[in-house]
Amino acid sequence: MTFLATGMAIFMGFLAFYIRMRAAKKPATVKKIILPPVFMSTGFFMFLYPPAQISFSQVLEALAIGLFFSLFLVRTSKFEIKNNDIYLKKTKAFLLLLIGLLIVRLILKYVLGFYIDPVQLSGMFFILAYGMIVPWRISMYIGFKALERELEKSKKANEVQINDNEQWLGR
Repeated sequence: MTFLATGMAIFMGFLAFYIRMRAAKKPATVKKIILPPVFMSTGFFMFLYPPAQISFSQVLEALAIGLFFSLFLVRTSKFEIKNNDIYLKKTKAFLLLLIGLLIVRLILKYVLGFYIDPVQLSGMFFILAYGMIVPWRISMYIGFKALERELEKSKKANEVQINDNEQWLGR
């Protein structure tokens, strides 16, 4: 069972990287930034199942680790303006980060698996992941909105310049 879970974790890590690289080819949108944590939030229903319920200290531990890991995601996720659209920058650091997080997750799972029930450990890893994705996506949203304002300013400046040029030419 451990090999299957490890294999799935590795598969999901590479799937996340693949999705990220494909997403970098298309313009970013607010919807694409906000929706993943919203969809992921349905995972909190697992805690309605009594064996999956964890203590408050376990919640805090998982959340703290997730917040710490989110710092690395924030640092490797930046936007850029291309062709009057906003794109997520492709970085090699993101692949290395994903691989690193995957390795840390596997080590933590192996070590903590001796002390914590697998169902509760799954809940803790969910909270860790949620604690990682929410600050990361908030940071992405803030960065996206800042670039969006910058893009709007440059579009308005270009419109004003075009209007001035048309007036100067007497059109």
